[in-house]
Amino acid sequence: MNTVIYPGTFDPITKGHTDLVERAARLFDHIIIAVAKSPQKKPLFDQETRVKLAEESVAHIKNVTVCGFDNLLAEFVIQQKGNIILRGLRAVSDFEYEFQLANMNRILAPQVESLFLTPAEQYSYISSTLVREIASLGGDVSKFVHPSVATALTDYFNSNS
Repeated sequence: MNTVIYPGTFDPITKGHTDLVERAARLFDHIIIAVAKSPQKKPLFDQETRVKLAEESVAHIKNVTVCGFDNLLAEFVIQQKGNIILRGLRAVSDFEYEFQLANMNRILAPQVESLFLTPAEQYSYISSTLVREIASLGGDVSKFVHPSVATALTDYFNSNS
């Protein structure tokens, strides 16, 4: 059985993330979206909210689960009996950093492979950072995120303005 771990901060989860999960779910037995606590990144939403929003965004995919983690990714993958780490590459500029992470994870967990997927072209420009910025300026993000995520962003910025 192939268990794929798709790690990230997912602040917020976007349609680009969902696209990667949908495609990976057709290729592998089980996908775990691993929502990192990542306090150093100062996420907009707490981990519990990010897990909930990710669950709502992928509820239509049967072989996907979502959980949070706050330890080393390599340790988490081993704990979950994962054998593949899935990472998304939107642009060539992402490759160098992702390649470095893959090599480090290979040293920490040699039994785990890293797999890179690119998003569908209609999602290749979407990033969580851009979505947050658009939402913070009152823009409509409904084209880029699940409806529950758009609502959460609107509520967040309306209550913090």
